[in-house]
Amino acid sequence: MLQRKTSRPVQFEITEQTREAVERWFAKQDLHKDEPLFPSRVSRARPMTTRQYARLLGFRLRAIGLDSLAYGTHSLRRTKASMIYRRTGNLRAVQFLLGHTKIESPVRYLGIDVDDALVIAEQVDI
Repeated sequence: MLQRKTSRPVQFEITEQTREAVERWFAKQDLHKDEPLFPSRVSRARPMTTRQYARLLGFRLRAIGLDSLAYGTHSLRRTKASMIYRRTGNLRAVQFLLGHTKIESPVRYLGIDVDDALVIAEQVDI
């Protein structure tokens, strides 16, 4: 997958459960190797647009009783990054997973402040 802003590849993990779900999706949708995983409604050869994805996400959120204004495509990305950072304290890993080129980007993205940095520093003995 390429990051839209930089056109650089972005790494992400696929769990076994996700891999199995994708395989079932391919079979159900009769997708072929060169077709996008989530094709556009207009053309199977083109991927779903971000707007189509946002609408679909909103529909699914409302269907399970969640406020679609409280969740969005970007908030899900930010949540995953925040969870990884909170569990590991590894800012470089978050930078890599988000596809950011500068370390300052995930710092701003995650809202890390001096207090967070001090807590992490206190956990490391030299």
